[in-house]
Amino acid sequence: MKNSQGIGKAEYARRRARLMAELVPGSLAILSSASEQLRSRDTYFPFRQDSDFLYLTGFAEPEALLVLVPGRAQGETLLFCRECDAEKERWDGPRLGPEGAAVSLGLADAFPIGDLDDILPGLLEGCGRIYFPMGRYPHLDRRIRNYLQAIDAAPGNRGVPDMVDLDYPLREMRLIKSARELRLMASAANISADAHRRAMARCGPGLYEYQLEATLLHTFVDCGARETAYPTIVGSGHNALVMHYCSNRAQLKAGDLVLVDAGCEYRGYAADITRTYPVNGRFSGTQRALYEIVLAAQQAAIDQIQAGNHWDDPHTASVEVITRGLVDLGLLRGEVHGLIEAGDYQRFYMHRVGHWLGMDVHDVGDYRVHGAWRQLEVGMAMTVEPGIYVPADDERIPVKFRGIGIRVEDDIALTHNGAQVLSAAAPRAVAEIEYTMRHGGDLLTR
Repeated sequence: MKNSQGIGKAEYARRRARLMAELVPGSLAILSSASEQLRSRDTYFPFRQDSDFLYLTGFAEPEALLVLVPGRAQGETLLFCRECDAEKERWDGPRLGPEGAAVSLGLADAFPIGDLDDILPGLLEGCGRIYFPMGRYPHLDRRIRNYLQAIDAAPGNRGVPDMVDLDYPLREMRLIKSARELRLMASAANISADAHRRAMARCGPGLYEYQLEATLLHTFVDCGARETAYPTIVGSGHNALVMHYCSNRAQLKAGDLVLVDAGCEYRGYAADITRTYPVNGRFSGTQRALYEIVLAAQQAAIDQIQAGNHWDDPHTASVEVITRGLVDLGLLRGEVHGLIEAGDYQRFYMHRVGHWLGMDVHDVGDYRVHGAWRQLEVGMAMTVEPGIYVPADDERIPVKFRGIGIRVEDDIALTHNGAQVLSAAAPRAVAEIEYTMRHGGDLLTR
Protein backbone atom coordinates (compact mmCIF):
# COMPACT_ATOMS: atom_id res chain seq x y z
CA MET A 1 0.00 0.00 0.00
CA LYS A 2 2.82 2.41 0.78
CA ASN A 3 4.21 1.95 -2.73
CA SER A 4 0.93 2.28 -4.64
CA GLN A 5 1.41 4.41 -7.72
CA GLY A 6 -0.26 7.78 -7.74
CA ILE A 7 -1.81 9.53 -10.71
CA GLY A 8 0.65 9.89 -13.57
CA LYS A 9 1.47 12.95 -15.64
CA ALA A 10 -0.31 11.50 -18.69
CA GLU A 11 -3.59 11.08 -16.80
CA TYR A 12 -3.49 14.68 -15.58
CA ALA A 13 -2.92 15.78 -19.18
CA ARG A 14 -5.92 13.74 -20.37
CA ARG A 15 -8.09 15.35 -17.69
CA ARG A 16 -7.10 18.84 -18.77
CA ALA A 17 -7.72 17.96 -22.42
CA ARG A 18 -11.17 16.55 -21.60
CA LEU A 19 -12.10 19.68 -19.70
CA MET A 20 -10.91 21.97 -22.50
CA ALA A 21 -12.99 19.96 -24.96
CA GLU A 22 -16.06 20.90 -22.90
CA LEU A 23 -15.39 24.64 -23.21
CA VAL A 24 -16.93 26.71 -25.97
CA PRO A 25 -14.51 28.01 -28.63
CA GLY A 26 -12.77 31.25 -27.74
CA SER A 27 -12.97 30.70 -23.99
CA LEU A 28 -10.57 29.92 -21.17
CA ALA A 29 -10.76 28.37 -17.71
CA ILE A 30 -9.13 29.55 -14.49
CA LEU A 31 -8.70 27.54 -11.30
CA SER A 32 -7.11 28.62 -8.05
CA SER A 33 -5.20 26.53 -5.57
CA ALA A 34 -6.42 26.42 -2.00
CA SER A 35 -5.06 28.96 0.47
CA GLU A 36 -3.18 28.23 3.68
CA GLN A 37 -5.57 28.49 6.64
CA LEU A 38 -4.61 30.15 9.90
CA ARG A 39 -5.16 27.92 12.96
CA SER A 40 -4.10 30.30 15.72
CA ARG A 41 -1.94 33.40 15.71
CA ASP A 42 1.00 32.40 13.44
CA THR A 43 0.26 28.66 13.25
CA TYR A 44 -1.41 27.18 10.18
CA PHE A 45 -3.44 24.04 9.59
CA PRO A 46 -1.66 21.43 7.45
CA PHE A 47 -2.16 22.52 3.87
CA ARG A 48 -4.67 20.55 1.81
CA GLN A 49 -4.93 21.35 -1.88
CA ASP A 50 -8.25 22.25 -3.53
CA SER A 51 -9.60 18.97 -4.95
CA ASP A 52 -10.38 20.36 -8.42
CA PHE A 53 -6.96 21.98 -8.70
CA LEU A 54 -5.31 18.75 -7.55
CA TYR A 55 -7.43 16.73 -9.98
CA LEU A 56 -6.16 18.74 -12.95
CA THR A 57 -2.54 19.31 -11.94
CA GLY A 58 -1.27 17.10 -9.10
CA PHE A 59 0.34 20.30 -7.76
CA ALA A 60 0.34 20.39 -3.96
CA GLU A 61 1.51 23.96 -3.24
CA PRO A 62 -0.55 27.03 -2.28
CA GLU A 63 -0.55 30.41 -4.07
CA ALA A 64 -1.03 29.00 -7.55
CA LEU A 65 -3.37 29.52 -10.49
CA LEU A 66 -4.04 27.23 -13.46
CA VAL A 67 -5.17 28.78 -16.74
CA LEU A 68 -6.41 26.62 -19.63
CA VAL A 69 -6.60 28.35 -23.01
CA PRO A 70 -7.85 25.95 -25.70
CA GLY A 71 -6.24 26.57 -29.07
CA ARG A 72 -3.53 28.94 -27.83
CA ALA A 73 -0.61 28.56 -30.24
CA GLN A 74 2.05 29.14 -27.56
CA GLY A 75 0.57 26.44 -25.32
CA GLU A 76 -2.82 25.71 -23.83
CA THR A 77 -1.85 25.01 -20.20
CA LEU A 78 -0.33 27.70 -18.01
CA LEU A 79 0.51 27.71 -14.31
CA PHE A 80 1.27 30.67 -12.08
CA CYS A 81 3.05 29.65 -8.87
CA ARG A 82 5.57 30.74 -6.26
CA GLU A 83 9.16 31.20 -7.31
CA CYS A 84 11.96 29.23 -5.69
CA ASP A 85 13.29 31.12 -2.67
CA ALA A 86 16.22 29.59 -0.79
CA GLU A 87 15.60 31.58 2.40
CA LYS A 88 11.87 30.73 2.60
CA GLU A 89 12.48 27.14 1.59
CA ARG A 90 14.88 26.78 4.51
CA TRP A 91 11.90 27.33 6.82
CA ASP A 92 8.95 25.92 4.87
CA GLY A 93 10.43 23.28 2.59
CA PRO A 94 11.22 23.06 -1.12
CA ARG A 95 9.19 24.61 -3.92
CA LEU A 96 9.01 23.44 -7.50
CA GLY A 97 9.13 26.96 -8.90
CA PRO A 98 7.77 27.83 -12.36
CA GLU A 99 10.39 25.95 -14.38
CA GLY A 100 10.25 22.85 -12.22
CA ALA A 101 6.46 22.88 -12.16
CA ALA A 102 6.15 23.07 -15.94
CA VAL A 103 8.43 20.07 -16.39
CA SER A 104 7.12 17.99 -13.47
CA LEU A 105 3.45 18.58 -14.26
CA GLY A 106 3.67 18.40 -18.04
CA LEU A 107 2.38 21.96 -18.59
CA ALA A 108 3.10 24.15 -21.60
CA ASP A 109 4.39 27.02 -19.50
CA ALA A 110 4.62 28.38 -15.97
CA PHE A 111 5.21 31.86 -14.59
CA PRO A 112 5.83 33.45 -11.21
CA ILE A 113 2.57 34.23 -9.41
CA GLY A 114 3.81 37.80 -9.08
CA ASP A 115 3.55 38.18 -12.87
CA LEU A 116 -0.15 37.34 -12.92
CA ASP A 117 -1.35 40.94 -13.31
CA ASP A 118 0.98 41.45 -16.27
CA ILE A 119 -0.01 38.29 -18.18
CA LEU A 120 -3.57 37.23 -17.38
CA PRO A 121 -5.36 40.43 -18.53
CA GLY A 122 -3.85 39.95 -21.99
CA LEU A 123 -5.22 36.42 -22.14
CA LEU A 124 -8.67 37.69 -21.20
CA GLU A 125 -8.82 40.33 -23.93
CA GLY A 126 -10.80 39.05 -26.85
CA CYS A 127 -11.93 36.02 -24.86
CA GLY A 128 -15.64 35.26 -25.19
CA ARG A 129 -16.18 33.34 -21.98
CA ILE A 130 -14.33 32.74 -18.71
CA TYR A 131 -14.97 29.55 -16.75
CA PHE A 132 -14.00 29.54 -13.08
CA PRO A 133 -15.38 28.20 -9.77
CA MET A 134 -17.57 31.20 -8.97
CA GLY A 135 -17.87 32.07 -5.30
CA ARG A 136 -15.40 29.50 -4.03
CA TYR A 137 -12.42 31.83 -3.62
CA PRO A 138 -13.31 35.50 -3.07
CA HIS A 139 -9.78 36.61 -3.99
CA LEU A 140 -10.17 35.03 -7.43
CA ASP A 141 -13.63 36.56 -7.92
CA ARG A 142 -12.29 40.02 -7.07
CA ARG A 143 -9.28 39.63 -9.31
CA ILE A 144 -11.32 38.62 -12.34
CA ARG A 145 -13.85 41.41 -11.77
CA ASN A 146 -11.02 43.94 -11.59
CA TYR A 147 -9.52 42.64 -14.84
CA LEU A 148 -12.89 42.78 -16.59
CA GLN A 149 -13.58 46.32 -15.36
CA ALA A 150 -10.23 47.41 -16.79
CA ILE A 151 -11.00 45.71 -20.11
CA ASP A 152 -14.44 47.34 -20.23
CA ALA A 153 -12.96 50.78 -19.55
CA ALA A 154 -10.25 50.47 -22.20
CA PRO A 155 -10.78 52.44 -25.46
CA GLY A 156 -11.98 50.32 -28.34
CA ASN A 157 -12.60 47.24 -26.24
CA ARG A 158 -14.27 44.33 -28.03
CA GLY A 159 -16.60 43.49 -25.20
CA VAL A 160 -16.29 41.86 -21.80
CA PRO A 161 -16.23 38.06 -21.57
CA ASP A 162 -19.14 36.20 -20.00
CA MET A 163 -18.45 34.53 -16.66
CA VAL A 164 -19.56 30.90 -16.29
CA ASP A 165 -19.30 28.57 -13.29
CA LEU A 166 -16.79 25.78 -13.90
CA ASP A 167 -18.18 23.47 -11.21
CA TYR A 168 -20.61 21.46 -13.35
CA PRO A 169 -18.22 20.11 -16.02
CA LEU A 170 -15.62 19.27 -13.38
CA ARG A 171 -18.21 17.50 -11.20
CA GLU A 172 -19.22 15.34 -14.14
CA MET A 173 -15.61 14.46 -14.93
CA ARG A 174 -14.70 13.60 -11.35
CA LEU A 175 -17.79 11.45 -10.84
CA ILE A 176 -16.44 8.67 -13.09
CA LYS A 177 -13.20 7.28 -11.66
CA SER A 178 -10.34 5.88 -13.71
CA ALA A 179 -8.76 2.51 -12.96
CA ARG A 180 -5.85 4.23 -11.25
CA GLU A 181 -8.17 6.32 -9.10
CA LEU A 182 -9.99 3.20 -7.98
CA ARG A 183 -6.69 1.56 -7.08
CA LEU A 184 -5.83 4.53 -4.87
CA MET A 185 -9.29 4.38 -3.29
CA ALA A 186 -8.77 0.67 -2.64
CA SER A 187 -5.49 1.50 -0.91
CA ALA A 188 -7.23 4.12 1.25
CA ALA A 189 -9.95 1.59 2.10
CA ASN A 190 -7.42 -1.14 2.96
CA ILE A 191 -5.46 1.15 5.27
CA SER A 192 -8.70 2.25 6.93
CA ALA A 193 -9.92 -1.34 7.25
CA ASP A 194 -6.67 -2.29 8.98
CA ALA A 195 -7.19 0.61 11.39
CA HIS A 196 -10.71 -0.59 12.20
CA ARG A 197 -9.46 -4.12 12.87
CA ARG A 198 -6.84 -2.78 15.25
CA ALA A 199 -9.42 -0.62 17.05
CA MET A 200 -11.66 -3.66 17.48
CA ALA A 201 -8.74 -5.67 18.87
CA ARG A 202 -7.91 -2.96 21.40
CA CYS A 203 -11.47 -2.15 22.46
CA GLY A 204 -12.58 -2.98 26.00
CA PRO A 205 -14.38 -1.55 29.03
CA GLY A 206 -12.51 1.24 30.78
CA LEU A 207 -10.82 2.66 27.69
CA TYR A 208 -11.82 6.10 26.46
CA GLU A 209 -13.21 6.86 23.04
CA TYR A 210 -10.14 8.94 22.23
CA GLN A 211 -7.92 5.91 22.85
CA LEU A 212 -9.68 4.01 20.06
CA GLU A 213 -9.29 7.14 17.94
CA ALA A 214 -5.55 7.09 18.69
CA THR A 215 -5.31 3.51 17.41
CA LEU A 216 -7.02 4.50 14.18
CA LEU A 217 -4.83 7.57 13.64
CA HIS A 218 -1.63 5.65 14.43
CA THR A 219 -2.49 3.07 11.79
CA PHE A 220 -3.29 5.71 9.18
CA VAL A 221 0.04 7.48 9.64
CA ASP A 222 2.01 4.24 9.97
CA CYS A 223 0.67 3.14 6.57
CA GLY A 224 1.56 6.41 4.83
CA ALA A 225 -1.82 8.14 5.09
CA ARG A 226 -1.04 11.21 7.16
CA GLU A 227 -4.49 12.81 6.93
CA THR A 228 -7.96 11.71 7.94
CA ALA A 229 -10.63 12.14 5.28
CA TYR A 230 -12.96 13.69 7.92
CA PRO A 231 -13.09 14.09 11.71
CA THR A 232 -13.08 10.66 13.35
CA ILE A 233 -16.25 9.58 15.16
CA VAL A 234 -15.99 7.22 18.13
CA GLY A 235 -19.39 7.22 19.81
CA SER A 236 -20.12 4.75 22.59
CA GLY A 237 -23.51 4.19 24.19
CA HIS A 238 -25.92 7.08 23.58
CA ASN A 239 -23.18 9.04 21.79
CA ALA A 240 -23.78 6.80 18.76
CA LEU A 241 -27.13 8.55 18.30
CA VAL A 242 -25.36 11.81 17.37
CA MET A 243 -24.66 11.69 13.64
CA HIS A 244 -21.55 13.88 13.70
CA TYR A 245 -20.35 13.20 17.25
CA CYS A 246 -16.59 13.72 17.39
CA SER A 247 -15.66 14.92 20.88
CA ASN A 248 -14.61 11.30 21.61
CA ARG A 249 -14.15 11.84 25.37
CA ALA A 250 -16.44 9.30 27.05
CA GLN A 251 -15.30 6.13 28.80
CA LEU A 252 -16.30 2.83 27.20
CA LYS A 253 -18.66 0.74 29.32
CA ALA A 254 -19.36 -2.99 29.30
CA GLY A 255 -22.76 -3.67 27.78
CA ASP A 256 -22.61 -0.69 25.41
CA LEU A 257 -21.95 -0.63 21.70
CA VAL A 258 -19.39 1.71 20.17
CA LEU A 259 -19.89 3.22 16.72
CA VAL A 260 -16.61 4.02 14.94
CA ASP A 261 -16.76 6.09 11.73
CA ALA A 262 -13.24 6.69 10.40
CA GLY A 263 -11.37 6.81 7.13
CA CYS A 264 -8.01 8.03 5.92
CA GLU A 265 -7.06 10.10 2.92
CA TYR A 266 -4.41 8.43 0.79
CA ARG A 267 -2.71 10.34 -2.02
CA GLY A 268 -5.69 12.62 -2.37
CA TYR A 269 -8.43 9.95 -2.16
CA ALA A 270 -10.78 9.30 0.75
CA ALA A 271 -12.05 6.21 2.52
CA ASP A 272 -15.17 6.24 4.70
CA ILE A 273 -15.87 3.18 6.87
CA THR A 274 -18.16 2.70 9.86
CA ARG A 275 -18.28 -0.28 12.18
CA THR A 276 -20.37 -0.81 15.31
CA TYR A 277 -19.38 -3.41 17.88
CA PRO A 278 -19.83 -4.35 21.55
CA VAL A 279 -17.38 -2.82 24.00
CA ASN A 280 -17.02 -6.12 25.86
CA GLY A 281 -16.55 -8.16 22.67
CA ARG A 282 -19.91 -9.93 22.50
CA PHE A 283 -23.27 -8.70 21.17
CA SER A 284 -26.25 -9.07 23.45
CA GLY A 285 -29.38 -10.62 21.95
CA THR A 286 -31.04 -7.22 21.55
CA GLN A 287 -27.95 -5.63 20.03
CA ARG A 288 -27.50 -8.51 17.63
CA ALA A 289 -31.14 -8.39 16.50
CA LEU A 290 -30.83 -4.73 15.51
CA TYR A 291 -27.36 -5.19 14.05
CA GLU A 292 -28.46 -8.02 11.77
CA ILE A 293 -31.24 -5.80 10.38
CA VAL A 294 -28.73 -3.08 9.52
CA LEU A 295 -26.36 -5.62 7.95
CA ALA A 296 -29.18 -7.09 5.85
CA ALA A 297 -30.22 -3.60 4.77
CA GLN A 298 -26.66 -2.85 3.70
CA GLN A 299 -26.43 -6.01 1.62
CA ALA A 300 -29.81 -5.28 0.00
CA ALA A 301 -28.52 -1.82 -0.94
CA ILE A 302 -25.23 -3.16 -2.33
CA ASP A 303 -27.17 -5.66 -4.45
CA GLN A 304 -28.89 -2.70 -6.13
CA ILE A 305 -25.60 -1.07 -7.21
CA GLN A 306 -25.75 -2.11 -10.84
CA ALA A 307 -25.15 -0.18 -14.04
CA GLY A 308 -28.49 1.14 -15.26
CA ASN A 309 -30.14 1.19 -11.84
CA HIS A 310 -30.92 4.57 -10.31
CA TRP A 311 -29.17 6.32 -7.45
CA ASP A 312 -32.25 5.92 -5.25
CA ASP A 313 -32.58 2.15 -5.71
CA PRO A 314 -30.04 1.19 -3.00
CA HIS A 315 -31.67 3.60 -0.53
CA THR A 316 -35.15 2.26 -1.28
CA ALA A 317 -33.93 -1.29 -0.71
CA SER A 318 -32.36 -0.36 2.64
CA VAL A 319 -35.51 1.41 3.82
CA GLU A 320 -37.66 -1.62 3.08
CA VAL A 321 -35.39 -4.04 4.96
CA ILE A 322 -35.04 -1.74 7.98
CA THR A 323 -38.76 -0.99 8.16
CA ARG A 324 -39.67 -4.67 7.93
CA GLY A 325 -37.11 -5.52 10.60
CA LEU A 326 -38.41 -2.83 12.96
CA VAL A 327 -41.94 -4.17 12.49
CA ASP A 328 -40.76 -7.71 13.26
CA LEU A 329 -39.16 -6.44 16.51
CA GLY A 330 -42.27 -4.46 17.47
CA LEU A 331 -40.56 -1.05 17.26
CA LEU A 332 -42.92 -0.04 14.46
CA ARG A 333 -46.54 -1.12 14.11
CA GLY A 334 -48.42 -1.30 10.85
CA GLU A 335 -48.08 -2.45 7.27
CA VAL A 336 -44.53 -2.07 5.90
CA HIS A 337 -45.28 -0.11 2.74
CA GLY A 338 -47.72 2.15 4.53
CA LEU A 339 -45.09 2.93 7.17
CA ILE A 340 -42.57 3.68 4.42
CA GLU A 341 -44.99 5.95 2.58
CA ALA A 342 -45.75 7.83 5.81
CA GLY A 343 -42.05 8.14 6.64
CA ASP A 344 -42.49 6.52 10.06
CA TYR A 345 -39.19 4.65 9.72
CA GLN A 346 -37.36 8.01 9.86
CA ARG A 347 -37.69 8.01 13.66
CA PHE A 348 -34.99 5.33 13.55
CA TYR A 349 -33.30 5.84 10.16
CA MET A 350 -33.11 9.52 9.27
CA HIS A 351 -30.36 9.73 6.66
CA ARG A 352 -29.77 8.54 3.12
CA VAL A 353 -28.01 5.23 2.55
CA GLY A 354 -24.90 6.77 1.04
CA HIS A 355 -23.06 9.44 -0.92
CA TRP A 356 -20.48 9.75 -3.68
CA LEU A 357 -16.89 9.08 -2.64
CA GLY A 358 -13.61 10.13 -4.20
CA MET A 359 -11.15 12.95 -3.64
CA ASP A 360 -13.65 14.39 -1.15
CA VAL A 361 -15.39 12.17 1.37
CA HIS A 362 -18.71 13.64 0.20
CA ASP A 363 -17.54 13.76 -3.37
CA VAL A 364 -18.86 15.87 -6.22
CA GLY A 365 -21.61 14.76 -8.57
CA ASP A 366 -25.31 15.41 -8.93
CA TYR A 367 -27.69 12.80 -7.56
CA ARG A 368 -30.48 13.94 -9.86
CA VAL A 369 -30.29 14.85 -13.54
CA HIS A 370 -33.12 16.95 -14.99
CA GLY A 371 -35.22 16.17 -11.92
CA ALA A 372 -34.83 12.37 -12.12
CA TRP A 373 -32.54 10.12 -10.09
CA ARG A 374 -29.22 9.60 -11.89
CA GLN A 375 -28.51 6.25 -13.46
CA LEU A 376 -25.55 4.37 -12.03
CA GLU A 377 -22.55 3.88 -14.34
CA VAL A 378 -19.33 1.88 -14.27
CA GLY A 379 -16.61 3.97 -12.61
CA MET A 380 -18.82 5.53 -9.94
CA ALA A 381 -17.81 5.12 -6.29
CA MET A 382 -20.05 5.56 -3.29
CA THR A 383 -20.66 4.61 0.31
CA VAL A 384 -23.44 2.37 1.61
CA GLU A 385 -24.23 3.17 5.24
CA PRO A 386 -27.64 2.21 6.61
CA GLY A 387 -28.28 2.66 10.31
CA ILE A 388 -30.77 2.28 13.14
CA TYR A 389 -30.79 4.84 15.93
CA VAL A 390 -33.26 4.12 18.73
CA PRO A 391 -34.13 7.25 20.74
CA ALA A 392 -33.02 7.04 24.36
CA ASP A 393 -36.05 8.86 25.78
CA ASP A 394 -38.96 7.44 23.79
CA GLU A 395 -41.24 5.72 26.29
CA ARG A 396 -43.16 3.99 23.50
CA ILE A 397 -40.12 1.80 22.91
CA PRO A 398 -39.19 -1.18 25.13
CA VAL A 399 -36.39 -0.21 27.52
CA LYS A 400 -33.98 -2.84 26.19
CA PHE A 401 -33.83 -1.11 22.79
CA ARG A 402 -33.52 2.49 23.94
CA GLY A 403 -30.30 4.40 23.24
CA ILE A 404 -28.83 1.89 20.81
CA GLY A 405 -27.18 3.38 17.71
CA ILE A 406 -25.86 1.17 14.90
CA ARG A 407 -24.38 2.05 11.52
CA VAL A 408 -22.43 -0.11 9.08
CA GLU A 409 -20.68 1.65 6.20
CA ASP A 410 -18.55 0.42 3.33
CA ASP A 411 -16.94 1.90 0.22
CA ILE A 412 -18.24 0.54 -3.08
CA ALA A 413 -16.92 0.90 -6.63
CA LEU A 414 -19.15 0.01 -9.57
CA THR A 415 -16.97 -1.97 -12.00
CA HIS A 416 -17.65 -3.97 -15.18
CA ASN A 417 -17.96 -6.98 -12.86
CA GLY A 418 -20.52 -5.32 -10.62
CA ALA A 419 -20.27 -3.77 -7.17
CA GLN A 420 -16.84 -4.15 -5.57
CA VAL A 421 -16.63 -3.63 -1.80
CA LEU A 422 -13.32 -1.79 -1.43
CA SER A 423 -13.47 -1.94 2.37
CA ALA A 424 -14.32 -5.63 2.70
CA ALA A 425 -11.25 -6.26 4.87
CA ALA A 426 -12.93 -4.52 7.82
CA PRO A 427 -14.90 -7.21 9.72
CA ARG A 428 -18.65 -6.64 9.61
CA ALA A 429 -20.42 -9.96 10.25
CA VAL A 430 -21.18 -10.62 13.92
CA ALA A 431 -18.93 -13.70 14.08
CA GLU A 432 -16.05 -11.84 12.37
CA ILE A 433 -16.28 -8.92 14.76
CA GLU A 434 -16.45 -11.08 17.88
CA TYR A 435 -13.54 -13.21 16.66
CA THR A 436 -11.40 -10.13 15.94
CA MET A 437 -12.16 -8.71 19.38
CA ARG A 438 -11.24 -12.00 21.09
CA HIS A 439 -8.20 -13.00 19.04
CA GLY A 440 -6.94 -9.80 17.42
CA GLY A 441 -4.21 -9.05 19.93
CA ASP A 442 -1.48 -9.93 17.43
CA LEU A 443 -2.62 -6.97 15.31
CA LEU A 444 -1.47 -4.60 18.04
CA THR A 445 2.07 -5.99 18.13
CA ARG A 446 2.77 -5.40 14.43
